[in-house]
Amino acid sequence: MRILIIEDDRSIAELERDYLEIDGFECDLTADGNTGLKMALSNEYDLIIIDIMIPGRDGFSVCSEIRKEKEIPVIFVSARSEDIDKIRGFGLGADDYIAKPFSPSEMVARVKAHIKRYNKLVSSGVKPKNKVIEVKGLTIDTGSRRVYIGSSEVILTVKEYDLLVFLIENPNIVFSKDTLFDRIWGMDALGDAATVTVHVQRIRDKISPGSENKNKYIETVWGAGYRFKV
Repeated sequence: MRILIIEDDRSIAELERDYLEIDGFECDLTADGNTGLKMALSNEYDLIIIDIMIPGRDGFSVCSEIRKEKEIPVIFVSARSEDIDKIRGFGLGADDYIAKPFSPSEMVARVKAHIKRYNKLVSSGVKPKNKVIEVKGLTIDTGSRRVYIGSSEVILTVKEYDLLVFLIENPNIVFSKDTLFDRIWGMDALGDAATVTVHVQRIRDKISPGSENKNKYIETVWGAGYRFKV
């Protein structure tokens, strides 16, 4: 499996590479955001590790551009450990956020977990299905994993899609953030339930663009969680 590391601190980049290669991964390194983005879009990688403060184009911008084209796991590894940076990273589509200094062994464990989970999701998503869900102007073709509002397609990431479908298939049932995190990301997932809030907001922004009623589809039940109301 192949990993792209976008990191301008050579010692950290080489440390990440060495530990990953010990576990059998092939790694490409670059210290520049613009170069990293070109490599990410023109090559096939199983996962990408990005620092935030890198020359040329910062990590947030690189992640945002990658998400327009690819759904592979993206992990931020950064010295910036403030919650606002983590929330922004998840909001742009990152799958994980590791603060420096970090344990190389933990980093490798997280890489393996995200690749395993992504491959499982992709495998489950290509199983033949003919089910089409239609509700309140929202159409989901589960065979092709495509989502439409009216005749316009809405592009969702793997986790956004799975979260939306799970809620739709369990209408009017309130799920806590912890429950949704366990169901969508898995009991062994690395992260926390805060990412559920970020993903719900991203789904709302995509399926209800410009709408003052962001709760039209996914409703927040304060103190309890979320539900898809029908």
